Amino acid sequence: MSGMPTIASLDGLVHLTSTERRELFVRWSRGPAVDLRGRQSSRDALTGVRMPGLSANPLRVESWWTESPRLWLARRLYDYRHLPDLRGPRVRPWELAGEEIERGPDNEPLVRCLAPLAWIARRVIDEAENVVNAEQSAEWGPLDRR
Repeated sequence: MSGMPTIASLDGLVHLTSTERRELFVRWSRGPAVDLRGRQSSRDALTGVRMPGLSANPLRVESWWTESPRLWLARRLYDYRHLPDLRGPRVRPWELAGEEIERGPDNEPLVRCLAPLAWIARRVIDEAENVVNAEQSAEWGPLDRR
């Protein structure tokens, strides 16, 4: 999976997400080479319980959303940008086509990866942070529990 392409801009992610017909997700991990070895599963961080499927977040823009798809996707990346600091520098976001098979304890989709599509570059995360910060909301922030 090291030959997987890298999405280099937030606009590139918007384009891929708007043209792909399959259900797309973002996963923060050491990548598909690790995640797709053996059975696809994640562990609940609180209890250590093995969960069926990979914990990931959907990238589909919901029909009720009236703002730009760029802001929607920026939020999806912004939410978990703390994970490399928490889990180590080899953890990074990657996009996959998948199907939801269950829900995790935080109501996150647990998915079966059908196809790994692309790494998401650090630059895209920085762009996402700038887009979200430009909204200047004092009541909103990442899902960092530390």
